[in-house]
Amino acid sequence: MSVNTTHGLPFLPGNSFRDTTKSVFHRPQTLSYKNGYALPLRPTVGVGHQPLLSEHILQNQMKQLSGEIPTLTFGTPALSPLPEFIPAHVAYDKKVLRFYGYFQQEVLHSPEERLRVRMVEIYYFLEDDSMCVMEPEVENSGIPQGKLIKRHRFPKNQQGEHYHWKDLNLAIDLCVYGTVYRITHCDPFTQEYLESQGIVLNDPEPTPGDHYTICRTEPQRSYITPSDYDHLKQFLSMDRKVLRFFALWDDSDSVYGEKRFVTVHYYLVDDSVEIREVQELNSGRDPFPVLLRRQRVPKHMREDGKSFPSCVLEVSPQDVQEYYSPKDFQVGEELRLMGKRFVLHDCDEFTRKYYEQHHPDILLKPLPLDKKSLQEFKKVIPPYNGFGSLEDTLQNCLSLIPQPPKKDLIKLLENDHKVLRYAAKLDSQNPQDEGRRFILSYFLSNNMVSIFETSRRNSGIIGGKFLEKTRVPKPGGTAETPDYYGPADFAIGATVEVFSHRFVLTDADQYVLSYLESVAEQDQIPEETLSSLRRALGRSKSSAVNYSSEKLPDPATDEASS
Repeated sequence: MSVNTTHGLPFLPGNSFRDTTKSVFHRPQTLSYKNGYALPLRPTVGVGHQPLLSEHILQNQMKQLSGEIPTLTFGTPALSPLPEFIPAHVAYDKKVLRFYGYFQQEVLHSPEERLRVRMVEIYYFLEDDSMCVMEPEVENSGIPQGKLIKRHRFPKNQQGEHYHWKDLNLAIDLCVYGTVYRITHCDPFTQEYLESQGIVLNDPEPTPGDHYTICRTEPQRSYITPSDYDHLKQFLSMDRKVLRFFALWDDSDSVYGEKRFVTVHYYLVDDSVEIREVQELNSGRDPFPVLLRRQRVPKHMREDGKSFPSCVLEVSPQDVQEYYSPKDFQVGEELRLMGKRFVLHDCDEFTRKYYEQHHPDILLKPLPLDKKSLQEFKKVIPPYNGFGSLEDTLQNCLSLIPQPPKKDLIKLLENDHKVLRYAAKLDSQNPQDEGRRFILSYFLSNNMVSIFETSRRNSGIIGGKFLEKTRVPKPGGTAETPDYYGPADFAIGATVEVFSHRFVLTDADQYVLSYLESVAEQDQIPEETLSSLRRALGRSKSSAVNYSSEKLPDPATDEASS
């Protein structure tokens, strides 16, 4: 007789409840996940997928069984169809309760606000009793907004209880993770659902606002009707027409105040005013003459703007009732501009004619003022100290940071490598200087002179460079207006004084005569200089003319050959 393992056997000796042919011993799955949340399940099968001996009976079914009264009937009673079971995740799918509220955030170390009110929306999902908190994004708020608390079941207390929709109402505080959210109102669906479940809702509350958000709210735009005045006509007719007044700025009320002369300019093209200070020599003041930049100066301000410091805030056209006009500038009277007192004592000729034509009723009464006579200081150029050239020394006197003297670039390019060379001897009373021979070179590019001494055997004097390239002034000149030697001064037999040394010119190159004859009319070379060169070189005037038509020799080649 085979043992049927599908039915229960009595617990007697020799009976076995274990199926020897069973190879699967897995426990049934009792945990599942839906939308990322863990949901417990009751097992439907036993270990190893064996059917359970008893079925799971719901609580409402047990109440129905207990409430039924058995009756005596004949025959089999007709069973009514069981109602269709709908799970909660299907019945309450996409049904969400939405509450509106706020929470207060404390702001530290800010002089503008202490608490900031942040609006939130609290969502309650009926399908799994989960909740989340969202904050609507506000443009340019500077605060990370959006989802503040992600969707899950909010803990209610430390005993492990969670918030239910029965705990939610209007005008209550909801404490979640240490943050208190004040629920103010809800949407129509939430109100209808809670009232259908028998919950009496409180009266909604208004949402308060913080001071900082109210201050950031842009004011309502106001539109001003434009004026009918033709500014284009004023620009075309009054362009470059300026009224100039000479005034005295009386600043004696201040601590170290004084009286200073200024010039007031009134531009008729746009009714703007500019004040410039008259600079005095050796006054010790910085060279910034503009006392008031060009702008329209308000004459009368509105009463509601007196509480604001107008010296640091920009004045809009809506805050000004009237600007200064030419009628307010009267010569001989005191005028107050930007809180300063100015006495208009005179004006120029154009201003007088303008008032005679356009404002004949205004009388111009010039005021005689005693102006301090300015002492004239004459610049004294210090004597030449011997370092560098005269132009370099003069630059130290003209500016604090000396600049190199400007050069004639065109002259440098045209006369480059053009040199006039003369033979000279030293005119000295010392018998040791007798017989010394020198070569004086005149550079046409920069008007400099250099002297080279030729060497002689057994003379005891070493030849070489006697004078570097420099400009040689004539004796009797001054440091301010020095007179330098030029080609016209180098005649054969003439004496040239070079820094207290006297040289007598004895001979010259052929190129010197050719060059001076070519520029005789242009540079006004005297005839005596040309005649002395012709006599020294042994040429007549007619032959010199024929020679001047020929090609001039190269100074570099001439210098190398000599």
